[in-house]
Amino acid sequence: MSIDRGAIGRALEPVSLLVTRSRLRTFATATGQTDPVYIDVDTACRSGHRDLPVPPTFLFGIQLEAPQPFGYLTDLGVDLRTVLHGEQQFTYRRLAYAGDELTASARITDIYDKRGGLLEFLVLESTVTDQDDSEVAVLRTVTVVRNPQGVPA
Repeated sequence: MSIDRGAIGRALEPVSLLVTRSRLRTFATATGQTDPVYIDVDTACRSGHRDLPVPPTFLFGIQLEAPQPFGYLTDLGVDLRTVLHGEQQFTYRRLAYAGDELTASARITDIYDKRGGLLEFLVLESTVTDQDDSEVAVLRTVTVVRNPQGVPA
């Protein structure tokens, strides 16, 4: 089944997350961050930060906080058993810190196929802003959908 190209431009429900120190410490540990600036507040402040900074790639997890983070795919008729994470890109505008409330606002920016429709690609662009509506980063996520039978022409 082909993903409806009419979904290009569709906005997803924004998702917000209050960034806590404990969440940042857990993420830093889980991703192997060895720099104490991501775990120890005093070290972070001595390094010129106002609190624990958000580690690289943390922002990807904001949208996973939605009640149904992959609901937009199932709404498009995508069988989640055929989904692969294809690509992730981060364009950072500035640092975010513990205590910030971050909001990810995403929209579908492209849908295309390759290999005669055996693979479809859904591109999602998410803008992350803080509690003051200041842009923190833009994320670009490419999801790959495997279609074993291809897409009918």
